Amino acid sequence: MKATGVVVEYNPFHNGHLHHLTETKKTSGADLVIACMSGHFLQRGEPAIVSKWARTKMALAAGVDIVIELPYAFATQHAETFAKGSISLLHEIGCESFCFGSEDGGIAAFEETVNLIQSNRDTYDASIKNYMNEGLSYPSALSKAFKDLKSSGNLIDLSKPNNILGYHYIEARNTAAPSLQAFTITRESAGYHDEHFASPSIASATSIRKNLFDPDKEENVINRYIPSATYEILEHYRKEFGGYHRWENYWPLLQYKIMSSSPSQLREIYEIEEGIENRMIESSKSALSFEDFMNRVKSKRYTWTRLQRMALHILTNTTKSEMNERHAAPSYIRLLGMNKTGQEYLNKMKKSLELPLISKLSSADKKDIFLDMKAADIYSLGLSSNEAKKKLLHQEWSQPPVMMR
Repeated sequence: MKATGVVVEYNPFHNGHLHHLTETKKTSGADLVIACMSGHFLQRGEPAIVSKWARTKMALAAGVDIVIELPYAFATQHAETFAKGSISLLHEIGCESFCFGSEDGGIAAFEETVNLIQSNRDTYDASIKNYMNEGLSYPSALSKAFKDLKSSGNLIDLSKPNNILGYHYIEARNTAAPSLQAFTITRESAGYHDEHFASPSIASATSIRKNLFDPDKEENVINRYIPSATYEILEHYRKEFGGYHRWENYWPLLQYKIMSSSPSQLREIYEIEEGIENRMIESSKSALSFEDFMNRVKSKRYTWTRLQRMALHILTNTTKSEMNERHAAPSYIRLLGMNKTGQEYLNKMKKSLELPLISKLSSADKKDIFLDMKAADIYSLGLSSNEAKKKLLHQEWSQPPVMMR
């Protein structure tokens, strides 16, 4: 059976994702689609709106055949490491190709851009370093360094978020899995960070989440932008667990952790560097909310996303040593869900897999899954009732892979 892969967060699954999934099947000609999906916490350093189990159900209902988890050590990282982990896992589970959404929409431009940068790596890296020394954030420095290199040719715009991820997917593929064929689909209508509904049928996940948390929202407006199964799963989750997850739910925990830590203790946390710990401690004392805290800490040098990842690693107490032990390469494949086609594929493939396939936590190496289990514990604290927290926490240990018939 021929498998193709997609790297996703589905926060939540919407019509744009459905378009990408449909086009992936057409373009790749594969028999099944395998989604490598972030767990409870995401690449931009934020909690997923609903658990990985609920998002797995959304994916399977839409036509994904297998869902595997991208571990915390890769899912909550900058684009390069995020891509390295996800592409490696798709390769390890036997995908022959992968497909990503982008603003550019042409794979040749990605290939040419990667080749240009690799051919000028020393100059490019030195330029990035110089721009960062001038106080620019990493994405801004990257974009300017690329413009300095830019020559005539079919190149992508590296100021666009999906193009940046796509660049790193191709780079990771070239290093870890050269046999993987790459495809890209043009991102439809809504931009990655769009907060408003503009298109009649496709909206960004950002705008959908904003609507879900809006107390004055127009009822059922998001129904135009998400499949009916997504809406039903969101509603069921809200009723079962008492609400959705967002950073504000975790602010008291983060505030306590920062205020009760010394600067030297915070410097042990992954991504904390260059004295930002002092600014965080001072800001936490007067901030009234997570958003208020972020606005106080924000500076030209640090993007909102990078600061959110720092905050997340503080919340989960993830140290530099813990992360550095695990983000060289994935050491396992955790199965979150499958349909009958996916089950048939795994039955044929599992004896040839080089990484252990985890469907029950009892069979996993506890050292390997330590960060993911800790993340699951803390994710449950974002719910309001003790009963809901207990239920979600128990689910992490008791939930077998979701099976969709």
